[in-house]
Amino acid sequence: MDATRTEMSEDFPAGSGFNAAGDDSIGSADIPRVMNEMGHRARQAARQVALAPPGQKNAALRAVAARIRAQAAAILAVNAEDVADARARGTAGSFIDRLTLDPERLAAIAEAVEAVAALADPVGRVLAVFDRPNGLVIERVATPLGVIGVIFESRPNVTADAAALCLKAGNAAILRAGSESFRTSLALAKAIAEGIEEAGLPGDAIQLVPTKDRDAVGAMLAGLDGHLDVIVPRGGKGLVARVQKEARVPVFAHLEGVVHVFVHAGADLAMARSIVLNAKLRRTGVCGAAETLLVDRACADTHLAPIVSALLDAGCAVRGDATAQAADPRITPAEEDDWRAEYLDAIIACRVVDGLDDAIRHIETYGSHHTDAIVTEDRSAAEQFLTEVDSAIVLHNASTQFADGGEFGFGAEIGIATGRMHARGPVGVEQLTSFKYRVRGSGQTRP
Repeated sequence: MDATRTEMSEDFPAGSGFNAAGDDSIGSADIPRVMNEMGHRARQAARQVALAPPGQKNAALRAVAARIRAQAAAILAVNAEDVADARARGTAGSFIDRLTLDPERLAAIAEAVEAVAALADPVGRVLAVFDRPNGLVIERVATPLGVIGVIFESRPNVTADAAALCLKAGNAAILRAGSESFRTSLALAKAIAEGIEEAGLPGDAIQLVPTKDRDAVGAMLAGLDGHLDVIVPRGGKGLVARVQKEARVPVFAHLEGVVHVFVHAGADLAMARSIVLNAKLRRTGVCGAAETLLVDRACADTHLAPIVSALLDAGCAVRGDATAQAADPRITPAEEDDWRAEYLDAIIACRVVDGLDDAIRHIETYGSHHTDAIVTEDRSAAEQFLTEVDSAIVLHNASTQFADGGEFGFGAEIGIATGRMHARGPVGVEQLTSFKYRVRGSGQTRP
């Protein structure tokens, strides 16, 4: 082990947090060794971060934000190279949008890191207290998860969001960026490592996988020789499906965001039109973007045409059932696959349903348990929808684009979890903790 450590230290200087040399410095045969050593260093760093006082973690996050701002020109320059390469490959516009940084988006990344610093520290929270008849006092206390692996594709902001959330929750993280955002993520990782070390914490607490080789993903899914405690994938259906199928450690993830907006008979037309347009078109490439519009047959005569016309006029393609098609000749027929589609583009499926129960049945049949919304002034209908729709996020009279950790007041998110174990919905600092029990006695023995 000592010999391996010495050899690896030449490639990854202690405390560096990443390898600036990048992809070309590692051969495929070296990837298992490289990755397991990263896991080993992350485990060591996790111990230090778990015990760090809140003030030190917050100082590190503020330093990270300052470094991102100071290195903005360099980060934006390499991001432009990533974007240029993606355009040259003919990448879809929605994908380009997720990849692209500009001064405003980069400033928002730094602000999100500072917002995480301003949150209450999740570690050490007393979640429950039990006083037993025998005099024992039992406390359930929040603790870090350990080492978190984050595998993501085109969104470079995930580098900073994941780093900030993991650090705040007392965890170490190993981040694997997609090849599309590799240069940008390396530049952000450099700023993050420098900020962490400035506050006296180990740079190895946040490490970026220094290769584009997909074998690195396989190593993470295998658990990095027992050093990885949970994996969070953020990306397309293929990536998430692979992680969920092959991972040997727990996974926080959603496979798809098949998001619905249901315009109920009791909906205000102006509100419904505004919400649908925002839910679909504010940013089409985010997982909270609406993909299916359901309209109650009881209000179709008054609401359907104005809403779909507004979508079509805004440049959104609409694929509808027969009733929807009758509302506007620009609507094309929907196929069965459209009801399950996550377009991540300016396309929406539209169906007219027979009331609230039919809408809920449609969502249960075709949805992905991510985010779904109802627009109505009928409080009883709204409460039934919020109760019966089994999605991680359900909304009443609000855009589905609020499916975001920052909008929930979490500072940022590491992803949206649609499973039912441990974390569900936006995964913020509280969801990146586990718990342990502290038992205090006064000499009790068990009979």
